[in-house]
Amino acid sequence: MAQTSPTLVSSVVKGTNQVLKRILLAIVGVVAVVLFLIWPNISNSPVDYADIQDHFKYGSIGSEPVNGVPYWIWKILPELFPEKLPDQGYTSLGFIQEPGKDLPIGFSNRKVFINRVGLNCAVCHTGTLRDTPNSDRQVITAMPANVVNLQGYIKFLSEVAVDPRFTANRMMPEIEKVSGGLNPIEKLVYRFIAIPQTRDALINQRGRLSFIYNQPDWGPGRVDTFNPYKAIQFHFPMDKLRSDELIGTSDFPSVWNQKPREGLQLHWDGNNKSVDERNKSAALGAGVTPTTIDLKRIQRVADWLWELPPPKYPYEVNATLAATGEKLFASNCASCHAFGGEYTGKVVPIQEIGTDPSRLNSFTYETLSNQNTLYAGYPWRFNHFRKTNGYANAPLDGIWLRGPYLHNGSVPTLRDLLENPENRPKEFYRGYDVIDREKVGFVSTVAQENGQKYFKFDTTKPGNSNSGHVYGTELSPSDKDALVEYMKQL
Repeated sequence: MAQTSPTLVSSVVKGTNQVLKRILLAIVGVVAVVLFLIWPNISNSPVDYADIQDHFKYGSIGSEPVNGVPYWIWKILPELFPEKLPDQGYTSLGFIQEPGKDLPIGFSNRKVFINRVGLNCAVCHTGTLRDTPNSDRQVITAMPANVVNLQGYIKFLSEVAVDPRFTANRMMPEIEKVSGGLNPIEKLVYRFIAIPQTRDALINQRGRLSFIYNQPDWGPGRVDTFNPYKAIQFHFPMDKLRSDELIGTSDFPSVWNQKPREGLQLHWDGNNKSVDERNKSAALGAGVTPTTIDLKRIQRVADWLWELPPPKYPYEVNATLAATGEKLFASNCASCHAFGGEYTGKVVPIQEIGTDPSRLNSFTYETLSNQNTLYAGYPWRFNHFRKTNGYANAPLDGIWLRGPYLHNGSVPTLRDLLENPENRPKEFYRGYDVIDREKVGFVSTVAQENGQKYFKFDTTKPGNSNSGHVYGTELSPSDKDALVEYMKQL
């Protein structure tokens, strides 16, 4: 009987083991893919917070399942692509990092098979304040996000997605280093699913949002509300739209004290009267979809904001001057800007108000028609959106924290707003968070501090006009000063 060669036996055994390893690896891969696809239906675990302030700042609203970035990819992007940021880390884009917190304010974490990072309400509605250049920063929730450069974040994600370094081979070693080591399933998911799918999704998003590269830079504290809607939610062919509707950049608003706003015409152009519908619309802008919206957690935020008072002006007020200003406010401003005023929360036609029309033009009848189809099949389907012909008179509660002013943030201070448009600053700086106690707003003349450059706002660029709203400009200088002194307390 012929004897089998030991070498042959060893070769066969090795070959068999390699085949078994390949089969096992394939099985693990298939299981990982199947779990990745079905797990969102059985595993959806947001990080919850007992404190409502922390919940507002870091809690999920449902943006992660579809539009969230896998956690470890999000964490390493600034390390791999530092040249695509103004400076070090996400804070260089104005995002607020609190001591001891993993994510900046406005970012949330939810596990949908793997941990994913999404946006929430606070990214647009939390700001900072300094009493002086040498003071510590105060974080104030529900105020406009005066230092956040959201367009910069969008562009950063767009740029890294088309970088040839956005590959598993380049990113996995960095993820392993930062994470301390993923488990075998996570390694497979990140290498073969999360990294390539994230890259593809960001490239797709870059294509849809390419129009923002043709807009004047938004700068900190501003966002184009509805044009990204058209591109992402409704798949509008952005290159086919009229040029006059492609710039809708406006300031982030405050979101405190919502109860007395119910029934007023909301958004800058007054296109909706429902606070609840406005909230759900804003959630879509943060990355939520009609199927992933977390109604329970959004409602928790809404309940808190319902009667949340604006922060009181913390500095000294000239009582005598303010008393004169109170009478001037009652006779010149209250009918349009005080709760209960005859025209408060109502739209002033663009021909009368005279402010920049770009934001108004960006919300078209076509946008409206699509907007009212959102959440179809649910009891909360949108039905309150309307097209208007101007801008809504907004209540002025907490106005001292809401600068710069006008809907597009084109006037740095309240005192400047009381000047004729030709006498208002043509250029000023945004993103500086030291309070201007004299003129009310934020100091707008600082171009750079400790190596940090601030954004120069140019009122001559499309969408940035500081024209219009000439009410009060006819007052004497002393009366203007008195009016501003009183408005500090609103």
